Amino acid sequence: MRLHHRIDGPADAPLLMLGPSLGTGMAVWEPQLEALTAAWRVLRYDLPGHGGSAPATGFTFDALAEAVLDLAGGERFAIGGISLGGALAATVAANVPDRVTHLVMCCSSARFGEPGPWLERAAAVRRDGLRPLMESLLGRWFVARISESDPVLLHWVLSMVHGVDPESYAACCEAVAGYDLTARLAEISAPTLIVAGAEDPATPVEHSLALARGIPGALLAVVPGAAHLANVERVEAVTSAMVRHLGGKDANGGDGDDREDGDDREDGGGREDARRAAGMRTRREVLGDAHVDRAVANTTAFTADFQDLITRYAWDEIWNRPGLDRRTRSCVTLTALVAGGRLEELAMHVRAALRNGLTPDEIKEVLLQTAIYCGVPAANAAFAVAQRTLAESAPAE
Repeated sequence: MRLHHRIDGPADAPLLMLGPSLGTGMAVWEPQLEALTAAWRVLRYDLPGHGGSAPATGFTFDALAEAVLDLAGGERFAIGGISLGGALAATVAANVPDRVTHLVMCCSSARFGEPGPWLERAAAVRRDGLRPLMESLLGRWFVARISESDPVLLHWVLSMVHGVDPESYAACCEAVAGYDLTARLAEISAPTLIVAGAEDPATPVEHSLALARGIPGALLAVVPGAAHLANVERVEAVTSAMVRHLGGKDANGGDGDDREDGDDREDGGGREDARRAAGMRTRREVLGDAHVDRAVANTTAFTADFQDLITRYAWDEIWNRPGLDRRTRSCVTLTALVAGGRLEELAMHVRAALRNGLTPDEIKEVLLQTAIYCGVPAANAAFAVAQRTLAESAPAE
């Protein structure tokens, strides 16, 4: 099986392979292409019977992953994908850990549910084609009704679906039915970013949490206001998270993330550099670039060690632990700030809670809880700060 693919970016840059979701094509990564090709040679591929790939049937998930790996030739590479593409990327990363420098899984899973519904969908597509699926696909892919909000985007997305061969789509469904990487997640050694759409009905946040818990050292970014095609619906948030994770790497992962023998990650300096980089990524994802840029700009010789301490320990050692998702950590942080009377930090973490997927109503519930356990005066002051912050953060009409 040979998959149609295209390469963009500098010829001497390291290789990054990106896979699409079921029903879309390589074009689904166009929103990120300009940013990623600044540092990477980006190879995008089409699934069988999608885009420019020839129709195929009767293949297993492992055979499909092998076809993806074949595209890399003999190179080391970074790899990522959306949904099915992310699962293929993770399978490749588990199969050849010595060749994968970085992994990105966007709105994906270690197991896409029970096989039955996938086999039923395969049978339905063989019988009726893809057209009856269109409405349900759009409902899973986007939070908003793009038919009303963005007809150009709607036409672009549907054009990818219309070109899919139904038999190949059904074969992909059957391959997905047999996919379960749960027991092998610990075999993935590449630095990993998990991107989740906060409102994704196809692979809910719990799927991403399972990936983050199972893959050693994985980072989790939950994108508010995004469903299954988070990279299309929330372009800036997903692009920013990917660029921070991938960075401007050389072909051998020269920023210290490479894990070959002789890598300085084994000494104290390498580990500290990796923790600092991971902490800074999380700090930016939670607090936003503007806040972190101000903090960095205001750092002096007197405060530099403190800034380094919170970046490594608070933002990597604590915020990146897999035991709690970021929404829960935001709830805990808001409560702790109210209890401690730290109102000067509360506004910043109300904004962070919104980035981590909490709604204003959920923030209100957290503050109501603090009224009982932290005291009414403390909650009263916190409501005033939160109301002002939420008003400032609300989108313009």
